[in-house]
Amino acid sequence: MQTILIIGAGKSSSYLIDFLLDSAGIKNRKVIVADVSVKIAAEKIKSNPFATAVAIDIDNPEERSSWIQKSDIVISMLPAFLHSVIAKDCLALGKHFFTASYESEELRKLASEIKVKNLLFLNECGLDPGIDHMSAMKIIEQEKAKGNEILSFKSFCGGVLAPESEDNPWKYKFTWNPRNVVLAGQGVSRYFQAGQIKCIPYHKLFERLETVNFTQAGEFDGYANRDSLKYKTIYGLDNISTLLRGTLRRSGFCQAWDVFVQLGMTDDSYQIDFKADLTYRGFLNTFLPYHSSKTVEEKLQEYLPNINIEILSKLEWLGFFSNKTLPKTSGSPAALLQKILEEKWQLSPKDKDMVVLQHQFIINGAFGTKEIISSLVCIGENQEYTAMAKTVGLPLAIAVDLFLDGKIKSRGLQIPIDQEFYNPILEAMKSEGVFFEEIEKPNIQ
Repeated sequence: MQTILIIGAGKSSSYLIDFLLDSAGIKNRKVIVADVSVKIAAEKIKSNPFATAVAIDIDNPEERSSWIQKSDIVISMLPAFLHSVIAKDCLALGKHFFTASYESEELRKLASEIKVKNLLFLNECGLDPGIDHMSAMKIIEQEKAKGNEILSFKSFCGGVLAPESEDNPWKYKFTWNPRNVVLAGQGVSRYFQAGQIKCIPYHKLFERLETVNFTQAGEFDGYANRDSLKYKTIYGLDNISTLLRGTLRRSGFCQAWDVFVQLGMTDDSYQIDFKADLTYRGFLNTFLPYHSSKTVEEKLQEYLPNINIEILSKLEWLGFFSNKTLPKTSGSPAALLQKILEEKWQLSPKDKDMVVLQHQFIINGAFGTKEIISSLVCIGENQEYTAMAKTVGLPLAIAVDLFLDGKIKSRGLQIPIDQEFYNPILEAMKSEGVFFEEIEKPNIQ
């Protein structure tokens, strides 16, 4: 009997667990779901006879090793910073390791040992990273096989709300890790444009936007991800002129979010302790210049002259001009902002989320130049079975299933950019209702 250990039963694990349990009996497999809360783990397995829910203390090496030793393959659904802890245990115990998260530098340092032990450590097999890699590589390799040259490649992805759930001025609620949303884009974003390296510092990131349209989902603003440069090599596009990877938000979101960036409210580098009775208005005023006779609204508009009525209405809806007491008064500015947003951007039971992903190619060939637009729109069912959980969890579950069936032969430290991974995974995703629509047309300059 093959044993699968899933560590972490959070929001993104619902589809992953269900998919692996659906065939566990037929394929003679056992699934162990381990979480800090055995109650949450038990809810996820739904009394399936081929599954076991257990509590696990990640900080206890003996306990971790005990469960890993019992398994053939380990899936980490933990926060990304904990993956290396589990990966090192898997390496020591000779177990295969799968995640949906970015391949870290710590894991790269283990690459030679992973190869020597003939193990597969697969990372970046979720949504972004994951489906974005696989769907892009499918088009890239198809066009190269025809002898065509890819001149430009832009890719944008976002976890947003389904249109029917856009019931606040921001048209946004948290559909994944709130901390990651608050800290998104920090550092310098780099990409290629017309053969030149372009850099966008964080304080300018949310001003430099591109409009991205979806037939089914409407218009969005796209802003650059941190580092697109490395994907030239990863995607085998060393001679490409333009390459950009970005994040999507509904039009208007980024301009309003930029207020927090300009004021320094997304800074996570220092801690501050306010009085327990500090108000939302007082918190906003903390980041504005002192003036004895001007209101917070006046100072804000003077400090950020481009602010408009739509942005002000978004800030007002969050409560920043009110005398309501802050829900949290100790921590970094980013942590306090996150707490404020968590109260207002919670998904309600009736809400549905949406994942939008679009690749934009300009390709040169004997025909001249053409444009390929490949778009994915996935809408969630409810708070548990979200589009984000589906698009993060299903590719990973399918990869594990294929591997245990002996259909994936690769070993070593991998991401799913080879046909062995992306062809069967993308095909299986179609049957789960996750697919791309492609539009191909002549490129008119």
